[in-house]
Amino acid sequence: MSSDFEGYEQDFAVLTAEITNKIARVPRLPPDEKKQVVANVEKQLEEAKELLEQMDLEVREIPPQSRGMYSNRMRSYKQEMGKLETDFKRSRIAYSDEVRNELLGDDGNSSENQRAHLLDNTERLERSSRRLEAGYQIAVETEQIGQEMLENLSHDREKIQRARERLRETDANLGKSSRVLTGMLRSWCEGESRRCRCVPRWAALGMAMRPSCKSTNVQRSR
Repeated sequence: MSSDFEGYEQDFAVLTAEITNKIARVPRLPPDEKKQVVANVEKQLEEAKELLEQMDLEVREIPPQSRGMYSNRMRSYKQEMGKLETDFKRSRIAYSDEVRNELLGDDGNSSENQRAHLLDNTERLERSSRRLEAGYQIAVETEQIGQEMLENLSHDREKIQRARERLRETDANLGKSSRVLTGMLRSWCEGESRRCRCVPRWAALGMAMRPSCKSTNVQRSR
């Protein structure tokens, strides 16, 4: 589940970087190109909102004990989305002011406006750079987490294999013990059956000897 979230996360980082770059370009573009870029930015902002919704759904499906880190990321991304929308509104307002000034022929304070636009563009580029660095850091952390998970799975596999080997040895020992006990029980049963056959024979022999003993005594008495 976290892999889907991280995929959306990387898409969001790339998309917001493109939006930031286009917002910074809007004031310097010709009127016809500005309209096209503004429309494109509006479309990309909607795509970014959809990505946030998908990421939010993924976070809800993550187990509660692992959800805190992803929830913090979501708050950061939502704040970033709000800043982008604010910057876009300012850019559109500046674009509208430029159109109005062109129509009215108002060239006053043009150098100050250019300086303000340059400062705004510089701030946007710096934010875009920070987002790219954050995205790269997230990718590195994701790779490290993946390696740790693979190592843990490898250790778990070794433990399971050792447990299976111990079970096989235990089964083999139980089989040997069962055969020994079966042999001992068979020997005991055979001995008991021999005793049972001998007892009637001795009893019969004793009965046969008793009359002869009595006749001998009678003759002696006579």
